[in-house]
Amino acid sequence: MRVAMHQPHYLPWLGLIDKADRSDLFVVLDHVQYERRGWQNRNYVAAKNGAVLLTVPVIHGNRDERILDKTINNKQTWREKHRRTLDEHCYRGAPFWTRFREDILRPYTAEWDRLADLAMATTRFALDAFGIRTPVVLSSELGEFPGQKSELLAQIAAKVGATTMLSGDGARDYVDLEVFRRHGVAVEWQGFRHPRYPQHNRAGADFLPRMAALDLLVNVGPAAGLRLLREARAGSGSG
Repeated sequence: MRVAMHQPHYLPWLGLIDKADRSDLFVVLDHVQYERRGWQNRNYVAAKNGAVLLTVPVIHGNRDERILDKTINNKQTWREKHRRTLDEHCYRGAPFWTRFREDILRPYTAEWDRLADLAMATTRFALDAFGIRTPVVLSSELGEFPGQKSELLAQIAAKVGATTMLSGDGARDYVDLEVFRRHGVAVEWQGFRHPRYPQHNRAGADFLPRMAALDLLVNVGPAAGLRLLREARAGSGSG
């Protein structure tokens, strides 16, 4: 059984979607430390003049705060800004925008207290929209894990009965393969390759990679988008 793990990300990028699609179980690491200046509360979307960074403002407290405890600063009018950016400046006129507009904009009609809840809402939408049915669980629901870094990931993998953990290539420098071997878990590297596709408002301009996954969704649709994602994976030699 192959498990993948990832911290919760607001408007997740395609690498996260690819991980979930390739796994038998996807564990969201919501109980780990919040990473300042990371990607848990922000991501890029594509506009005519380039990438636009959408950031959810959060309240900074203790540096050891867990992601699941991170609260949103709702004194800032971020919801209307994000809604207008998506609807008026980035994706209006995209081939599949009308089809998904209501679902994509729904989070901005509610007030969120916890960042993790908002991140999970946008992640579950993306997975559902692409038709990815991999079960998703939160690490906070799996019990207590005393380990750190590789030990923590290996403990979680063993707890869910995984024989293999699919890991992003950025973790090569810190994943200790011996720790995983002790837990009876092999490590497989994702080898993610970003698909290229037409971006409706970027005609004649350079392709913008690493946007939120909704960029692929509204530009080419769920079926073609998932096919492009899998074809790029096959081209990299990853299973």
